[in-house]
Amino acid sequence: MIEFQNISFAYEKERPVLSNLSFCIREGENVGLIGANGAGKSTVMKVLLGLLKAEGRILVDGTEVTKGSLTEIRRKLGFVLQNSDNQMFMPTVYEDMIFAPLNYGLSRTEAEERVDKALEKLGLQELKHRHNHKISGGEKRMAAIATVLAMEPEVILMDEPTSALDPYNRRIVINTIRSLPQTKIITSHDLDMILDTCDRVILLSGGELAADGPADAILRDRALLEAHRMELPLCLGGARRQG
Repeated sequence: MIEFQNISFAYEKERPVLSNLSFCIREGENVGLIGANGAGKSTVMKVLLGLLKAEGRILVDGTEVTKGSLTEIRRKLGFVLQNSDNQMFMPTVYEDMIFAPLNYGLSRTEAEERVDKALEKLGLQELKHRHNHKISGGEKRMAAIATVLAMEPEVILMDEPTSALDPYNRRIVINTIRSLPQTKIITSHDLDMILDTCDRVILLSGGELAADGPADAILRDRALLEAHRMELPLCLGGARRQG
């Protein structure tokens, strides 16, 4: 589904952010992309979406990510931003959800069917006509996921989907992620959530591939994680985070 071939990127030539990065993600996989701050996680998302131009090749479902293919590529990828306020920019949840399907050329009837389908799947029907500034942070995060589902992407990208959520809403988001059938790539410092939702983990360090394998094996490897400035998930004995 997704293939990175020798990807390198630098904002400044002498300070590479990604270095010769190669990996493949198969259809239906749930992959956690982890690493300490500055490891390159967000940059991977941005080059995949074509927001940054990198050296090397990226293929999405066999199509190379180029300037000419971006429209086709972005139809296949749905991106849930870390800050829902940057994603939910229309007055109501409904207006946000129907925006992309209409811009994809669907009729209003078809677009509304997608909106209702996504809301029903997540049990969010009561949010449909709510104003975005009047819903809670957890509700807005769920609405942002629903907005992406209404696009019916083949791959869902999520950037820190549980950040700043209380335990109740965090559990709702985790259960939602686990229920979605799409291929998913999730970046997060919440390693307990990654352990709950992902079958596989890619560990980045200094823009390079430090480890790639089963989530359970990598997230239980204290020596590996500590060598790359990370700690075990809390459920496995990691230090409790402050703040």
